[in-house]
This record gives sequence, structure tokens and C-alpha cells, in this order.
Amino acid sequence: MALLLNACGYHLRGAFELPTGLKSIYLDGGSAQLQEQFKKAMELSSVPLASSADKAGIVIRISDEVSQRRVLSLASSGAANDFELDYRLNYEISDAKENVLLAQQPVEIRREYYNDQTAVIAKEAEELLIRNEMYLQAVRTMISRAKVAFETSSK
Repeated sequence: MALLLNACGYHLRGAFELPTGLKSIYLDGGSAQLQEQFKKAMELSSVPLASSADKAGIVIRISDEVSQRRVLSLASSGAANDFELDYRLNYEISDAKENVLLAQQPVEIRREYYNDQTAVIAKEAEELLIRNEMYLQAVRTMISRAKVAFETSSK
């Protein structure tokens, strides 16, 4: 069964297929939440995280990371009905010798959600879930672009 699944190209949801020459990845900077989602994604993909930049196949450097929450609408009582979550960061991809493979790129992710005042605890959990999904989407974007940058540089 495992051979059949592997042969047809099946892989776990959220797993990345990275080039064989890419031995490991190092994430330089970023919030604890982003690093946690990055680590989970790499473990799921069986890609080792390097302990330092000089031991990595590629290095992803994070800068200008900003996470904001903004009220979109108010109820007649003055309580917030809708929120917008905004997550932005810039990143650069280089190899272990600090040769830039991909110049600084932005990632912007926005989500809106309804704030039900009768289920405050559930909404806090929902916001946390949405934020984690946003971090994971940022990781997917960076890894996809890193894969292309690595393949282009190794040709």
C-alpha cells in the first residue's frame, strides 16, 4: 500500500516536495509563531532544519514582520462585529555562502472574521486558528518561492 501511494505522487496535506539537492533550510528571524509553523511544515515534509545559516542549503531571512487587527464594523452597542487580520513580512532567500538567490520579497495575507459577542471564548480560539493558518500560508509561499529560486540557481 505504501509503495502504491508513493508511486502515484501522494503526499501528506501541507507537505512540500523539495529538490533533492536541497539538504536543509535555516530560518533567520521571524516571530515565535512563524517559526513554530515553519518547523511543523518542515517536519511534515521530512526536511531538516539547519542549526545555523552556514550549515543550510538555503537561508530564509525574515524582516519587517507585522501582525495587526483592525475593526471593520461596530454594532449599535459599540462592540466590534467584524475584524480584519493583517499579516505582512519581507523575506530574502540566499545560500549558505550568502549569495542572494531571491531578492527581498513581500508576503501579505488578510483575513476577515465575524466577532459574535455571545461566544467570546470561541471567537478567541477562532482568531488564533486563523492566525496560525496565516502563518502557515506565509510559510508555504516562502517555501514555494525558495524551491524555484534553488532550482534556478542550481542550473
